[in-house]
This record gives sequence, structure tokens and C-alpha cells, in this order.
Amino acid sequence: MKVQSGAKTAWIRRAALLLLPLAALAWSLAAGSLELSWSELAALLLQGPGDGIEQTILWRIRLPRALLAALVGAALSLSGTSFQAVLRNPLADPYLLGVSGGAALGAVAAISLGFTAALVPPLAAFIGALTALALVYLVARAHSCSTHTLILSGVMVGSLAAALLLFLLWRAPSDATRQAVFWLAGNLSLATPGWLAWGWIWVGSGFLLLWACAPQLDLLTQGEESAADLGLNVARTRLLVFTLAGALTACAVALAGLVGFVGLVIPHICRLLWGPGHRLLIPLSALFGGCFLMIADAIARSVYAPAEIPVGVVTALLGAPFFLYLLRHKGDGL
Repeated sequence: MKVQSGAKTAWIRRAALLLLPLAALAWSLAAGSLELSWSELAALLLQGPGDGIEQTILWRIRLPRALLAALVGAALSLSGTSFQAVLRNPLADPYLLGVSGGAALGAVAAISLGFTAALVPPLAAFIGALTALALVYLVARAHSCSTHTLILSGVMVGSLAAALLLFLLWRAPSDATRQAVFWLAGNLSLATPGWLAWGWIWVGSGFLLLWACAPQLDLLTQGEESAADLGLNVARTRLLVFTLAGALTACAVALAGLVGFVGLVIPHICRLLWGPGHRLLIPLSALFGGCFLMIADAIARSVYAPAEIPVGVVTALLGAPFFLYLLRHKGDGL
């Protein structure tokens, strides 16, 4: 009976790996103010790009947006998985180390200064995130970049960025404040071919490098002393993973604003279903993170259509209750 049960569970998991991405993509393409039935969606996909209204919406708006959601969700999940491993903290997420605060500060500074062209706030957010990442490392380096020092440095940098952000919002004109708040709540409107190409190259490179670090991450989760005894250079590995995860977070925030809970919840789900081995956990986190954000974006465009809820609100409403459930039933076993 146990063998049959294990085979059935394995079959369900393999089916989920195939069906969930397809279902998430299909729902993301069909949902919105112009809702498409499954038959209409299939027909439009078979027809290919065209000049009709429905073809334009599908191929030029929804498909790039779905790809951007998959990209951002994968980046946040990869970052969360990496931070949880290198910090040995199940509550670590991409925004723990001040990266999001630096990104938000950069974007809002650009908006409040009047630089509202489509490309400027994301670029400013990316620069702000990397600046915060470097500042956290410089502060923590004085104490050998220990786990506790990295976390405390990240909290300090994030608090400083939040204070400066509130000051900028207080000083900014009402139109700039409204635009900044919309960006901070998370949106996927930057789904242009150029941004997608740049984002996929950046995230793809980060994924490959983190995947190559999977054995080292497995060692780190066993404890720094044990990893060092097995020959791992703990400080160098921590710095490498910290930099890669922070760069992925910077990319995600620059492309979509602040989208919470993806990098916190998705790694936990994958770890519960497939175990803690990072050789498998890293690609699965990327896959399911992308699916989760595509689904959240479909909900954001459907609930109050034609109006749109910020996707960051939807991810928080979906992710927070689930994480509270995990915390209640798993406790320290998270």
C-alpha cells in the first residue's frame, strides 16, 4: 500500500509540474476586462498575431504581461529560496535585507523629481536596490558578514530608506505621490519586448549561477560549522549567494514594484512537497513562483474589471493567510 501511495503521489507531482504552468498561463491570457473563453483563446492562439482587437489585446498586451509576471515571480522565489538557505532563517524573504527599500527610494526619488518617463523609475529602482545591497554588505563586513549582522544591517538600511521615502512622499506633488504609490503597490505594466529580453537574460543568468551553488546551499542549511568542516568557504559562498539573490530582487522590483509574499511562501510550498534539496528546490521555486504571480495578476485584472487591483495587494491577500496557516501548523518546523 505504501508503494502504491508513493507512486500515486509522485504521479500527482509530475502532473502538477506540467499542468499548473499551462493553466496559469491560459488563465492569465484569458482574464481581464475582455474575458475570453477557452475556445476563443485557443482560436486566437492558433490564428497568431493580427490587427483585430482581440488579437492585439492577446498578443501585444496580455502575453507580454504574463511573461513578465512569470519572470518577476521566478526572480522573487529564487531570491527567497536563496536567502532562506544562506541565512538559515525560514522567515527570510527577498525584502528582508533592505533591497526593496533601496529600490523604492530610487523609484520614488525619480518620480518626485519629475523624471516620469516610462524607463526612468525602473532604472532608478534598480540602481537604488543595488546601492542598498552594497551598503548592507559594507556595514556587515566589519563583523565578518555573519548571519545576524547581515540581517541587522538589512533592517537598518531598510529603515533608513523608509524614512527617506516618507520624506519624499511628503514633499512630492499630489500627482507624483499618486504615481509613486501605484508603483509601490506593484504593477506589471512594463511588459515591453525590450524589458522582457533584458529581464529574462538577467534572471536566467542568476538562476543558472544559483543552481550551480545548490550543493553549497545544502551544506549551509546544515550549519556553518558543519559546512566549514566539509571544506566549504562559508564567507565567500554567503557573499556570492547574497549578491545573486539581491540582484534578482533588484531586477524584480525594478520591473514590477513591490510584490510581497512570493519569495516567502512559494519556497515553503516547494520545500514541503519536494524536500529541502536545492538541486530540485531552486528550479521548482522559479517555476511555481512564476505560476503564482501569473495567477495573482489574472485575479487583479478580473475582480473589478475594467479597473485593476495592484498585483502586490493580491499576492499579500493570497500569501499572508497561507503563511499564517503554515506558521500555526508547522511552527518551528518551518
